[in-house]
Amino acid sequence: MPTLHPEIAAVTDRVIERSKDRRAAYRALMTQQREGGVSRRGLGCANLAHAYAGTDEQRDAMKPANRMNIGIVTAYNDMLSAHAPYYRYPEQMKVWALEAGATAQVAGGVPAMCDGVTQGYSGMELSLFSRDTIALSTAVALSHNTFEGAALLGICDKIVPGLLMGALRFGHLPMIMIPAGPMRTGIANKEKARVRELYAEGKASREELLESEIAAYHGKGTCTFYGTANSNQMMMEAMGLHVPGASFINPGTKLRQELTKAAVQRLPQIGWDGDDYRPIGEVVDERAIVNAAIVLLATGGSTNHLIHLPAIARAAGILIDWEDFDRLSRSVPLLARVYPNGSADVNGFEDAGGPTFVIRELLKGGILHGDTLTTFGDGLDAYGKKPVLENDALAWADHGEASGDDSIVRTIDAPFSEEGGFRILAGNLGRACIKVSAVERDRWTIEAPCRVFETQQAVQDAFKAGELDRDVVVVVRFQGPRANGMPELHKLTPPLGVLQNRGFRVALVTDGRMSGASGKVPAAIHLSPEALGGGPIGKLRDGDIVRLCAETGDLTALVDAAEWDARALAAAPPPDLGSGRELFAMMRQGASEAEAGGSAMLAAAGL
Repeated sequence: MPTLHPEIAAVTDRVIERSKDRRAAYRALMTQQREGGVSRRGLGCANLAHAYAGTDEQRDAMKPANRMNIGIVTAYNDMLSAHAPYYRYPEQMKVWALEAGATAQVAGGVPAMCDGVTQGYSGMELSLFSRDTIALSTAVALSHNTFEGAALLGICDKIVPGLLMGALRFGHLPMIMIPAGPMRTGIANKEKARVRELYAEGKASREELLESEIAAYHGKGTCTFYGTANSNQMMMEAMGLHVPGASFINPGTKLRQELTKAAVQRLPQIGWDGDDYRPIGEVVDERAIVNAAIVLLATGGSTNHLIHLPAIARAAGILIDWEDFDRLSRSVPLLARVYPNGSADVNGFEDAGGPTFVIRELLKGGILHGDTLTTFGDGLDAYGKKPVLENDALAWADHGEASGDDSIVRTIDAPFSEEGGFRILAGNLGRACIKVSAVERDRWTIEAPCRVFETQQAVQDAFKAGELDRDVVVVVRFQGPRANGMPELHKLTPPLGVLQNRGFRVALVTDGRMSGASGKVPAAIHLSPEALGGGPIGKLRDGDIVRLCAETGDLTALVDAAEWDARALAAAPPPDLGSGRELFAMMRQGASEAEAGGSAMLAAAGL
């Protein structure tokens, strides 16, 4: 195995040292849960009868105490394309479990909302907090303590982080994440973006836009751009929580079915009654968390995981912060260009080599921890091979030395960039992060007068009125977790893209989220402290010169220091009501900063 890159080792050591006390407490709790906590073997007969009553066809098989009972936690619904394929999964999984000498029950469902549906509307303000709701729902599902293992069915943005956060509090159980795959390719992403920008300029009708969007999002499976959902899958591979290569195999295929079957039948093999016990709390250790960050950077993945990965880590007693991401980014090469950081979608990525090719190359370069415990084997080598069918049976094949398409994915010795394209920005406006993997180098530095807004709609109105046709730093504040739940600001992408296309030097600064959808426009996001928490973004006034520089890591309002210190903070707007937002007031009020995961649940638990 190649020698680990010294900076990867140093960052990992930093994470281990910082996490030492919390991780030790976590592991002690999981040991106690395994050895002395509530388990099916210790439940009373009446308790067990209640647990078995709904599954009389499996009741006799469930009675033996030494037989694994698998809890299925599912995010199925049929208004999310990514989760609709899960409809029949539990029926199939119960059969496969019996074949492996185990049983399975649907332990519970978790909510799964779609940012694509709620984008730009009031429901989006529940998005980030849906992650903690999913974590709580996962805990409720597993709290019956009638399971010796679990299968977690979820794919999209908050669903995977939420499932993991809840599951890790039952870290003594072996668990496997089971994805369902991406929809097949629709219209080209470049064409989709073109129509969106035409609509933003008033040059395309609503009917034309709708036809374009339906052609892009047209069937069951994950959306095919490389956003938060598909970045989730890349990270799960590198953390060893999938059957190897499961991420981007399309729904409804024989290979997808065999991968799901393999996941179910793997769980009894790694249970606590055998000699290959692999609890999720040990699979997800400090090295696995660092590996997740590395593959995110190596593929230009979603910046939402700068919030989600720290939250997942905290649920396992591990502390990772943006400085770790920044340091890793400078040593991790960019090996993939997938939309919005390239023209190919995830199907093209998979065809060119996909996650397993990237993992193999990173291992070859000593950029990943290759000796981690995974659900499938010892070390990540198995995750560097591609799943195939041989005589209708699941097998894994070695990749060829070359990429299937080096415009999409590259080898370790010929990367797109020597670094991963993430930076911390800091200055008198606070601390933010920026993703520059899709930003042209001559736009890494923007210095221009700012225009301050407090809603996405106000930005769009100003754009349509021609008020932003100039070099401008668009500031959108009161968009953090405490203010309004930190909704995605994707509706800003088309107008900002149009302004940049017109030749203006444009940037975004916000205490909200923008994910990878910022694409080609430099965006300082997740600015902390947020405006509602007294963050200095609240001092900005229209016309202030703001400097954003990804080269130097600078984010500064170029205002006289004495004047800056004397300025009052802008008054926060009252929280909006409706769409259930008022029910989440406690989550807003208790939310931590984005770098700590933006979670009231974790903060209140001291995690």
